[in-house]
Amino acid sequence: MRYRKGKCDLMYVIEGLLFLSSWVMIVNGSIHEYKDEAFIPRFNSFFFHGGSEGLYASKVQDSPLLVSDDSNNNNNKPINGKSFIRFESIIFRRTKEAANKQNEMQQSTGVVEAIILEVKDRNEIGGSYLNSDAICCTPALAKDGSCKVGEVIIHQDPENPGWPKRIQTSFEGNSEEANMVFHNVQINKTGMYYLYFMFCNPELKGTLISGRTVWRNPEGYLPGKMAPLMTFYGLMSLAYLILGLLWFLRFVQHWKDIIQLHYHITAVIGLGMCEMALWYFEYANFNATGSRPMGITMWAVTFSAIKKTVSRLLLLVVSMGYGVVRPTLGGITSKVLLLGVVYFLASEALELVEHLGNINDFSGKARIFLVLPVALLDSCFIVWIFSSLSKTLEKLQVRRSLAKLELYRKFTNSLAVSVLLSVAWIGYELYFNASDPLSELWRRAWIIPAFWTLLAYLLLWVICILWAPSNNPTRYAYSGEALDDEEEGLSLTGSSVIVGGDLSKLDRKERKASITADHVFGLGEVVLEEDKRE
Repeated sequence: MRYRKGKCDLMYVIEGLLFLSSWVMIVNGSIHEYKDEAFIPRFNSFFFHGGSEGLYASKVQDSPLLVSDDSNNNNNKPINGKSFIRFESIIFRRTKEAANKQNEMQQSTGVVEAIILEVKDRNEIGGSYLNSDAICCTPALAKDGSCKVGEVIIHQDPENPGWPKRIQTSFEGNSEEANMVFHNVQINKTGMYYLYFMFCNPELKGTLISGRTVWRNPEGYLPGKMAPLMTFYGLMSLAYLILGLLWFLRFVQHWKDIIQLHYHITAVIGLGMCEMALWYFEYANFNATGSRPMGITMWAVTFSAIKKTVSRLLLLVVSMGYGVVRPTLGGITSKVLLLGVVYFLASEALELVEHLGNINDFSGKARIFLVLPVALLDSCFIVWIFSSLSKTLEKLQVRRSLAKLELYRKFTNSLAVSVLLSVAWIGYELYFNASDPLSELWRRAWIIPAFWTLLAYLLLWVICILWAPSNNPTRYAYSGEALDDEEEGLSLTGSSVIVGGDLSKLDRKERKASITADHVFGLGEVVLEEDKRE
C-alpha cells in the first residue's frame, strides 16, 4: 500500500506541474524568453517551466545532441527539415549569500538541470518506480545506485534511449552566475514536449534564470498545434476570394436593382477576405521568424474583431426585416450601434490578449474576465436576432407576402441549424479540453478555432444565396404596403393555414423574374409573385 500511495502522489504532482504549466504558459511564439524568472518549490525540488509545444519528428536525421561553445557556428548550419529545441544565452544567478558560503576552489558548488520530456513520459520523472514520492534523489535512494544524490530522478525510457533528456549546468566556486553551454537538442520523435529547469540543492533557493530557448518544427517555427492553421487560412482566403468574385459578378450584372442590404453584404465579404489574408501572412511570418509580427498581428486582430461585429450586425438587421418589411431601423438604430460598439471593444480586447499577450502575462482566471463579456454579448445577439425574426415572420404572414415569407423561413432554418451546431461544438470543445488537460491531442487542437471560421463562412454563403442581386428585387425589397395593426398579433404557428388555405385568394402580379438568373447563386426556388386585385 505504501508503494501505491507514493507512486500515486508523485504522479499527481508531476501531472499537476504539467497542467499548471499548460495554463500559465500562453505561448506567444516559438522563442521563449526568460527574464530573471524564479524557481517554484515542489516536494524536495525547485522547478521553472521553460515551455511546452507540440513538435513533429525531424525529417533530416542528425546527431541527437549537438553541443558547442560556438553558437554562431551552430546557427549557420542548415535547419530545414529539422525539429529541435535550442538553448541560447541561458544564465542562472544565485543569491550573493548562497555564493559566499561556497569554497572558491571547489569545482562544482551547485547544479541546475534542464529536463526535456515527452508528455507521455511524465511518470519517468521522480522516484515512483523506487517506491518514493521524491523528485530529487536522496541518500537513502542512492544506496542501490539507481540515482545520484542532488540530481533529479529520471527513469530512462528503454524504447527511446536517452529520454527524458537531462542537461546539467554547474556553478563554479563562489561565482554568482552559471552560464549554460549552447545546446541544440534534435527531436526525432513526434510528441508534446515539456521543458523544465530544476535543482535539488536548497542552498540555491532564490536562483533566477535569464535567456531564451528556440523551438522549431521541420517546416518552420510555428508550434505544432498552430501549423495546420496556416494552410487552413490560406484555403479560406481562396474561398473568400471565390465568393467575392461570384458576388461581384452578380452585383455588376444587376447593378440597377441593388438595394442597401447588398452593400452591407459586400462589406462583410470584403472584411472576410482581408481577415483571412492577414491571418495567413501573420502565420507565415511567424513560421519564418519564430516571433509574432506585431504590425501584421495587430491588423489581423482588428480586422477579425470588425468582421465579427459587422457580421453579427448584418444578421441582426436582416432579422429585423431591414429593407424588406421596414425601410429603416427607426428609433432602435442607436441601440443596434451601441451593441455593435461594445461588442467590438470586448472582442478586440480578447483577441489582443490571446494573440499579443506575453507568455506569462495572463493566467486562466484573468482570461475568463475577457471571455465572459464576449459570451454574454453573443447571447444578447442570439436572443435579439431570433425575437426579431419571429416578429418579421408574423408581419409577412399578415401581409401575405409569400415570396418574402418563404425567404425568411429558409433564413430562420439556416440560423437555427447554425445555433444547434454551435451548441454541439461548444459541448465538444468543453469535452476536448476537459479530457486533454496536458495537450496530448495537440495535433487535433487546430480544428477548434477552424470550425467557427468555417461556420461563419457557410452562413455568409446562405445570406448571399438568399439575398442575391436579381432583376426582380421586389421579391424581397420593401414595397411600402400598409400593415393592418389589428392583425399584427396573428400567431406564427398559423402560417401553414394561411399559405395552404388562402393560396387561391392571393393576388398575383408581375411574372417578370428570370428564374434562370437566380441559378447563378443556386436560387432554384420558384418566386411567387403577386397581382394587384382592385
